[in-house]
Amino acid sequence: MQFDDDAALDTSEVADGRGGALGGIPGGGKTVGGGLVGLVVLVASVLLGVDPGMFGSGSSSDTSSSGKPAADLAANCRTGADANRKEECRIVAVVDSVQAFWKQTETAAGKPYQQAPTYLFTGSVNTGCGNATSDVGPFYCSADDKVYLDLGFFNDLSSKFGAKGGPFAEAYVIAHEYGHHFQDLSGSISRGSGKGQNSGSVKLELQADCYAGVWAHHATTTPDPKSGRPLISDLTKDDINRGLDAAAAVGDDRIQQRYQGKVTPDTWTHGSASQRQQWFSTGYRSGRVASCNTFS
Repeated sequence: MQFDDDAALDTSEVADGRGGALGGIPGGGKTVGGGLVGLVVLVASVLLGVDPGMFGSGSSSDTSSSGKPAADLAANCRTGADANRKEECRIVAVVDSVQAFWKQTETAAGKPYQQAPTYLFTGSVNTGCGNATSDVGPFYCSADDKVYLDLGFFNDLSSKFGAKGGPFAEAYVIAHEYGHHFQDLSGSISRGSGKGQNSGSVKLELQADCYAGVWAHHATTTPDPKSGRPLISDLTKDDINRGLDAAAAVGDDRIQQRYQGKVTPDTWTHGSASQRQQWFSTGYRSGRVASCNTFS
């Protein structure tokens, strides 16, 4: 995945809280997309839509476990060339690209797209949906309309879940979470409940995978609002394959087999490896939001 070297990055869409804390009142709202890394800690605790506070320590809002100061994104991430060199800037560029695409799309509820920031944290974070630790994995909170991400998850994606990883694997994860934001704006996020391979939870997650594919279809043609040129200049077949590989790696059946030695479809919340690949591919091939009706 290559970014246009001369494209201007908008760092206002990513808040970096790795050196501090995010204020917020716990409780309320719905969290979706998380629980991936939490499977390593406790497979049975992977529940879609639970208050992430049940996974957290309930104390500090940011443990800053990496010991590294937060990067000055505004100073360090100015152009696509920075995104091609630095992971943090690549996250900014992907968020910019995903939101630039969704801004062009009216939601199913007939509302214009409203931006949602990504919040970077380490250790744990206090959100509008409650306190969460990095064990929850990346997630979207509907109470404060934010995507939460500990960058350490991308290392776990390879080391704990066996994914090949790479820049587009990271982009797939981010685009999936913004798919949940689009669902929230569209009014469909409330349909994601229950457990099991035919549950609303699984259908909601598969739809977010499909939405990630729709964005990927348009990624190299979606113009940056500032320059009018696409932020992403090239996506290769290998990039897409790595996205599909990441989708499969976090399939419920793959994770259950890896960590509990058996597959129990009646407890699924995110869908199987093949389902997740199928729906990402559906979105990517069609490039149409309408093709992502996993609830039909």
